[in-house]
Amino acid sequence: MNVESLAIPEVKLIVPARFADSRGLFAETWHAERYAAAGIPGPFVQDNHSVSVVVGTIRGLHCQIAPSQQGKLVRVVRGAIWDVVVDVRRGSPSFGLHVAANLSAANWAQLWVPAGFLHGFCTLEPDTEVIYKVTAPYDRTAERAVIWNDPALDIPWPAAPDTAVLSDKDQAAPAFDPSCDWFRYGAPE
Repeated sequence: MNVESLAIPEVKLIVPARFADSRGLFAETWHAERYAAAGIPGPFVQDNHSVSVVVGTIRGLHCQIAPSQQGKLVRVVRGAIWDVVVDVRRGSPSFGLHVAANLSAANWAQLWVPAGFLHGFCTLEPDTEVIYKVTAPYDRTAERAVIWNDPALDIPWPAAPDTAVLSDKDQAAPAFDPSCDWFRYGAPE
């Protein structure tokens, strides 16, 4: 597998090795020992699967705080997304900054989103299916969100505000508060 640290080095882009033959292909999309050696520790306790029918569907920006903070390993099994991660670890040199990657069924890329980051994505193809493993179960009381298009975050989403498709909850998310203290840089998870 190929593992690349992005501009925020804790966020990693992973492309598993694929082995093709006359039947099709095979890949390991998770191997605890190999991924841990690459800085993706797990353990994963829940798998999630989302289906977004319309191009320009945005899910995010979300995270969970302690005691239910989540790391996520995200991949696309149908279609494509533009996946974005925002550092919200107080004291981090990249606090408030983002990185993004294109994930698709065609490129097999995965994105590791550690705890301490907001996460969201925009669909680039119709009927896109995203699967992601998480290190903590969903906890409504620990869930936090920030409005997807907050000008303070300056995220260049591939969907315009007048055409983006969002849930009611995501449309009502608050602006980013630079004084938020959800996570501390260097603190244990």
